Amino acid sequence: MKIAIIGGTGFVGGYLVDAFLSAGHNIKVLVRPGSEGKLLSDSVQPVPGNLASQEALNAVLDGCDAVIYNVGLLREFPRRGITFEQTQYQGVVDTIAAAKNAGVSRVLLMSAIGVKDPGTRYQSTKRRAELYALESGLDVTVLRPSVIFGDPRGTMEFATQLYRDMVRPPIPAAGFAGVRMSPVHINDVADAFVAALNDPATIGSTIELAGPEILSWQEMVRRIASAAGKRKIILPMPLWIMRIGATLFDWLPFYPVTRDQLTMLEEGNTAPSEPLESMIGRSATPFSPAALDYLTR
Repeated sequence: MKIAIIGGTGFVGGYLVDAFLSAGHNIKVLVRPGSEGKLLSDSVQPVPGNLASQEALNAVLDGCDAVIYNVGLLREFPRRGITFEQTQYQGVVDTIAAAKNAGVSRVLLMSAIGVKDPGTRYQSTKRRAELYALESGLDVTVLRPSVIFGDPRGTMEFATQLYRDMVRPPIPAAGFAGVRMSPVHINDVADAFVAALNDPATIGSTIELAGPEILSWQEMVRRIASAAGKRKIILPMPLWIMRIGATLFDWLPFYPVTRDQLTMLEEGNTAPSEPLESMIGRSATPFSPAALDYLTR
């Protein structure tokens, strides 16, 4: 197949490109002008443009058999025109329109465990996008991973961020009480996308992708420290303390966490691993020191 990937130059997108190339597919990627160097493979056909251009979306989908929408934000910057509404909802609406224009019926949509409407701005735009895609009349599969980890290959991902912010500094790490996650490895996520594309039974489905363990924040920090060969003191910290700071300062781009992100941490990010394991035909990769060895390379 020829597959268009919207969001193919970042951490997750790079692995999706690799997985689909390895499976024998041809890939077109929408690339912002100046970002061509972020493509990790010369076998990809770059199409210049951005989400705001319907012409660019039409061009990247032209001649394709399927499209993957893999665009999302951790935080928005409204003054720069970077919003959840535009990126996570309107981008899907416009991509669906481009797919219909190009005669592309197969759509894989990257979402996230825990999205809902009403919810945070992140959650509600993701959920509205899911519903729009599933009700579009196209052959849509929604995939909802938990927090994704793995070698970032020059970008940034969850475990690397925690290592830099909490483990590497010579001070105790914060242990947010009550936070639970099911970290899922990027290779497992990428392989699940390939499996979904190949399986017509997934059409119309929403599938959660989770790792094999439900871990507390403290345990994740401990494992990251172990992978880095460090012993780390972890001090319990209720999220309400962070919420006070976020209420005052999350409008600042350098503040590490927003109120919406704290709300989602409180709600957790967990699911069983069996759906993922059934799709990829193997056990899901645990969030173990061995799987985190990239942190100190």
